[in-house]
Amino acid sequence: MNARDPLLPLQPDEATAIAAFASKAWDEQIVPALTDYIAIPAKSPMFDADWQANGHIERVVRDAASWVEGQKIAGLKLEVVRLPGRTPVIFFEVPATKAGGNGPGADTICLYGHLDKQPEFNGWRNDLGPWTPKYENGLLYGRGGADDGYAIYASITAIAALDRQGIPRPRCVGVIESCEESGSFDLPAYIDLLRPRLGNVALVVCLDSGAGNYDQLWLTTSLRGNVTGTLKVEILTEGVHSGDSSGLVPSSFRILRQVLDRLEDSKTGNLLPQAFHCEIPADRLEQARATARILGDEVWKRFPWACGADGGPTLPTTTDPTQALLNRTWKPTLSVTGADGFPELKNAGNVLRPHTAFKLSLRLPPLVDGNRAAAELKALLEDNAPYNARVTFAADGRVGAQGASGWNAPSLAPWLEDALNAASGAHFGAPCGYIGQGGTIPLMSMLQQGFPKAQMMVCGVLGPKSNAHGPNEFLHVPYGKKLTAAVAQVMAACP
Repeated sequence: MNARDPLLPLQPDEATAIAAFASKAWDEQIVPALTDYIAIPAKSPMFDADWQANGHIERVVRDAASWVEGQKIAGLKLEVVRLPGRTPVIFFEVPATKAGGNGPGADTICLYGHLDKQPEFNGWRNDLGPWTPKYENGLLYGRGGADDGYAIYASITAIAALDRQGIPRPRCVGVIESCEESGSFDLPAYIDLLRPRLGNVALVVCLDSGAGNYDQLWLTTSLRGNVTGTLKVEILTEGVHSGDSSGLVPSSFRILRQVLDRLEDSKTGNLLPQAFHCEIPADRLEQARATARILGDEVWKRFPWACGADGGPTLPTTTDPTQALLNRTWKPTLSVTGADGFPELKNAGNVLRPHTAFKLSLRLPPLVDGNRAAAELKALLEDNAPYNARVTFAADGRVGAQGASGWNAPSLAPWLEDALNAASGAHFGAPCGYIGQGGTIPLMSMLQQGFPKAQMMVCGVLGPKSNAHGPNEFLHVPYGKKLTAAVAQVMAACP
């Protein structure tokens, strides 16, 4: 057992040693591993129906598992867990190095990440691409590195950094899935299966989130939920001459617009059903105001605005920093992310099309139940269709898990608040920031329900312009190094 007194706070020389270890590991091992990872088109099952046959998910899971086993951490056990018809999960466990940390009921730290990716998207810089990694000026470009293929590598490095310095820590387990970008519909079955092996989870470390800037550690305080699916309107069995039919045959696109008007005020973007809204807790309002004072106009200026009608940039829904933060974290919002039933412009003749289909993404406030919202959305869109058109909404996911619920973090325990600020100060020279995120991580609500007393450290490398899901996605390596060291320091402080 380590001779170091576990009750002592981390000393400056220990923090420096952890930072040096993490930096070297990133340069020599993590960046090369992620470079190989980015080159593999391991798209999530929602975007690759033949994922099993294609073998890309299998490849990244096997590569990550081999890398972890190669780190030679004392006592580490790793298993690639497989359930029939579901994407695989990496589960690892490492015994505690603190006194009494392996006894019955001892606290466990659960580390989470995922290895599946979003699809390619278009608009990548000419010298970049989703599957062509490029390391330039501290930024590692390519799909999935920041969202969040790095998580398993950073998690293991944080554990190794403590062990190499003889700094005691609790027992650690890791859950690395490969279905997150599809809404994690496979994950509940694995959590049920693995629950007896998770132990008494006292701290969850999730590295699938974002940062307000690259100047400090950022803790995610909330996540939105999400319902995705396809809305389709059918009016004919085949396309017909628009000159012959228009004015008599209603346009499927116009019908779809009418149906969406039930959901959204197109002038403001506000969602009309009150069931998709929730009251914002007072502490989250105050945190949003504090974060707005830190980030200012960068809250909205960080996006790649197009050139507007007057030659200036196009504009956001609001330029007030506080309201901007709340809009993207606590306000329900509809996005249309894809369309079907349209020919390419070069092939668009004078034909009234038989159907129109939109892929919808409905972001939900953290306190709205995702499955209930999916059912209410389906009824809202399908009932009483104009012109008796065939209107269908098919939510993604599986029966019983067609919507992903959001998450509102529990109150911070004093030890975690102190540890976050100490780690941010040691490795960034600034206090920890607090920010809600507009994305969705289904596991967080699952774990909070299963382990209501656990503390949550949700953070990540997705800072300004990192552009996960879009073109030119990058991982800010200097920030990744500091985040890894900060995670290790917080883990050491876990009681």
